[in-house]
Amino acid sequence: MQTDLYDEDLYAWAMTSARMVREGRLDELDREHLAEELESMGKSELRALESRLTVLLAHLLKWQFQPANRSKSWERTLIEQRKRIARLLRDSPSLKPKLPELFPDAYDSALRLAAEETGMDETDFPQACPYRVEEALSPGFYPATDTAP
Repeated sequence: MQTDLYDEDLYAWAMTSARMVREGRLDELDREHLAEELESMGKSELRALESRLTVLLAHLLKWQFQPANRSKSWERTLIEQRKRIARLLRDSPSLKPKLPELFPDAYDSALRLAAEETGMDETDFPQACPYRVEEALSPGFYPATDTAP
């Protein structure tokens, strides 16, 4: 039975399920686990977007609040994260409307990450995100130097 296979070998279950779908054997599918796995895939894409936003926002903060430490590495990270976010949004356009709701949590994580990576205190950074979504994702956006939160 397919439910047993799910519990014993997830990869084999997935390959068997894919074959059954292709063969039109829909009545034989383990529908409950299939639905769970599909939902999990969607959540994974959402988490990947939030993770990319976190890294991007942390580097924007570092860029803005530690101008003396700016490096090609930081610049490359900003470029790379923006490219990967754009790719995620291109591959899954329905994620784009989720950006405004993901941004506050991503910024909260970015604040901790930036503080950890710079040795600065979290209170040295703005407590609310100083960047608009469009700004942060814009390839030409590099925040001006700012020393006051």
